[in-house]
Amino acid sequence: MKEDLKKVQKKRSLGGPPGGNIGNVEKAKDFKGSLGKLLKYMGKFKVALVFVIIFAAGSTVLNVFGPKTLGKATTELASGLMAKIYGTGSIDFGAIGKILLLVLGLYICGAILNLIQGWIMTGISQKVAYNLRRDISKKINRMPMKYFESNTYGEVLSRITNDVDTLGMSLNQSVTMLITSLATIIGVVVMMLSISPIMTLIALVILVISFLIIGFVVKYSQKYFKQQQDYLGHVNGQVEEVYAGHLIIKAFNKEEDVITEFNEQNDNLYESAVKSQFFSGMMQPVMMFIGNLGYVAVAISGGFLAIKGVITIGDIQAFVQYVKNFTQPITQVAQVLSQIQSMTAAAERVFEFLEEEEEEQIIDNPVSVEGVEGYVGFDHVRFGYKENQTVIKDFSVHVKPGQKIAIVGPTGAGKTTIVKLLMRFYDVNDGAVNLDGHNLKEYNRRELRDAFGMVLQDTWLFKGTIMENIRYGRLEATDEEVIAAAKAAHADHFIRTLPGGYDMELNEDATNVSQGQKQLLTIARAILADNRVLILDEATSSVDTRTEELIQSAMDRLMEGRTSFVIAHRLSTIKNADQILVMQEGDIVEQGSHEELLKADGFYADLYNSQFEEAV
Repeated sequence: MKEDLKKVQKKRSLGGPPGGNIGNVEKAKDFKGSLGKLLKYMGKFKVALVFVIIFAAGSTVLNVFGPKTLGKATTELASGLMAKIYGTGSIDFGAIGKILLLVLGLYICGAILNLIQGWIMTGISQKVAYNLRRDISKKINRMPMKYFESNTYGEVLSRITNDVDTLGMSLNQSVTMLITSLATIIGVVVMMLSISPIMTLIALVILVISFLIIGFVVKYSQKYFKQQQDYLGHVNGQVEEVYAGHLIIKAFNKEEDVITEFNEQNDNLYESAVKSQFFSGMMQPVMMFIGNLGYVAVAISGGFLAIKGVITIGDIQAFVQYVKNFTQPITQVAQVLSQIQSMTAAAERVFEFLEEEEEEQIIDNPVSVEGVEGYVGFDHVRFGYKENQTVIKDFSVHVKPGQKIAIVGPTGAGKTTIVKLLMRFYDVNDGAVNLDGHNLKEYNRRELRDAFGMVLQDTWLFKGTIMENIRYGRLEATDEEVIAAAKAAHADHFIRTLPGGYDMELNEDATNVSQGQKQLLTIARAILADNRVLILDEATSSVDTRTEELIQSAMDRLMEGRTSFVIAHRLSTIKNADQILVMQEGDIVEQGSHEELLKADGFYADLYNSQFEEAV
């Protein structure tokens, strides 16, 4: 637990210097494969993507032409001014105005094209995110139960929320930024070369020197940023642990030890943070100094070339602007590469989920569940969640319609596993489970589950009215049928005492009703569903004795005329079962009525008597 907490805190900590990308970037295990899957998934948008590329490239080209065109206005102004000084002419404001209007037109057209491509790309990215969420939502309903029992809810939810959001935002930003950045770099280099190859060479040399210095700083600062991440995770993790367990710390007089440990971690964090932030703070002034040297070199060389008549004054102005515009797209490309790495890593997790093994939902010529009577048979069933770990070894039992079957036994005996096999959350390894004489595999899985109703220990109610929560058992039920089901479950009285009655809104965790009331609502839902086979799994284990009697009465009414399987630890609640199956280590070790099993004085009798001894 402590290590997990520290891992979480490390994720929250800083990853690198401000404005840089030298921190850790999450990478995909199979970058090419995952990126290929994403591109294939986006295939339906290829026409729109072509337009994005065209508009983005067009916008960039127009913007790149802007500085050189503007430089012509500067040249025209300088030439006219010199002519006026020497008395050979005057400033041609008309020509300058035409050039400025042309520049204005270039920038307006570029902005319009950029706006259009941004609108198209936003639509593409949001549609991709929408489709992925929809596919994940559908996928969840086809996933086998073993996936959810081997993965946390947080991991699954993260695919729908964090990963899809990361993918959508990165896709929207990275595609257009990559296109415009590359087009800008190429365009700027071409325009710089068209002005002066010598000045272009000087600018590129300065740029290479800048990158060498960045590489040097990154090489020596990366380890300090990593240390800062580690120590920040340790400090935050310890603070959370201490806050959560402050009563225990006070009870054992460990305050001084906690303070000593915190001071050690805090000192380590301070030292690593000072070094990492020093390198981070040093980078910007160094880069500004080198950049200014570049401008000086360009200005000197440009002035020398202008004196010789090789270039014009406007060309120098345009070149300086191109130098300014050259470093920004290079930085953007580095940012885009980091975004693509994160985007591909998120896409990899999403596609891993979408490619997970699915349950077989539909078969050819399935048996209909219409008119199911409730004959249930387990014939020499053997099952294990893993191949080398058998949970159910040789389970056989046959149940007639309307019988109440109780399943008891110690923890780990396989009671809940039997229910999972009956609902076909898992398929048996050997043997067969039958319903009305047909193997469960002969039914469509979803239709099969329509024949079963479940009331579990963990009640599940959603945010909505009480009426809506009960109606969840049968959505087409009328209000009168819902109220009748609530009366049968002994829930009508307490519902009417609540503010709003059946129209009272349950909050997100249904904490505005008690645990026992929640259980009665789930029983009412099961009564409304009117399934022929019922499964009751520890439905009264978390309530007091008085509420248990009320729930037990409701369940007895629910089970009338239906085949019922009851899993219970409180053996006093299943005395009236038609047959009690006593399980131990995956086998039925005893079976019979309550009185028969007590007379046998075996394992069941020991379990039953031990509960009364514990009560005393």
